[in-house]
Amino acid sequence: MLSAIDRIVFPLDMPTARAARPFIKKLMNNVGMFKVGLELFVAEGPDFIREIREKDIKVFLDLKLHDIPVTVERTCERVAALNVEFLTVHCGENKEMLAAAVKGAGNTRILGVTVLTSVSKKHLHDSGYAIDWLVDITKLAQKRAKTAKSAGCPGVVCSGKDVAAIKAFCGRDFITMVPGIRPAWYAARDDQERIVTPAQAIHSGADYLVIGRPIRDAKDPVETVKRIADEIEATLST
Repeated sequence: MLSAIDRIVFPLDMPTARAARPFIKKLMNNVGMFKVGLELFVAEGPDFIREIREKDIKVFLDLKLHDIPVTVERTCERVAALNVEFLTVHCGENKEMLAAAVKGAGNTRILGVTVLTSVSKKHLHDSGYAIDWLVDITKLAQKRAKTAKSAGCPGVVCSGKDVAAIKAFCGRDFITMVPGIRPAWYAARDDQERIVTPAQAIHSGADYLVIGRPIRDAKDPVETVKRIADEIEATLST
């Protein structure tokens, strides 16, 4: 069973390796994994992933790939050589792209991105989605999770609001990586729409929690991580 610390993923949403390294140094013994997204990966490339992995730190590479199956498969083969824990691919329009990602990724686990936590019903409406998917976004996330599972993905990235439904549909062992985590005491407003607290996410069955701004913007990031870990541990114990 994952410990409270193992479940915390800190996103290195910074423009350069120089900006990210102090957070790696501070938090490497206090979080289970670091997430590297598009901005930092484009700026620093694979060498920075290798630098992190040399410290025996787990990496979640969040590139949200979305292309024709053969391109995705070949890209995943390149990522597999970096020995990262997880890589994201958009669930997109077809199962074939996800299956190609799984085939190319080897031991790297592919997570299908269901619905971004910044997406609202209005966004879906403006994008031309049918009314059925606007009434309950969780149903859209659940459908995409089903597609991801059928393609061989071991899990998905989803809102904490969708975890329980996805677990009920895909099984308890199906991994859910949950961004948009905002502790109840975090008052700042941002671009996230479908947010939950750490306790709510864990209670719903979430496996990993991606927690960025509440930690990054804190006066003491380490103490903030410990506070969040305590909340997770208390929820796991109930």
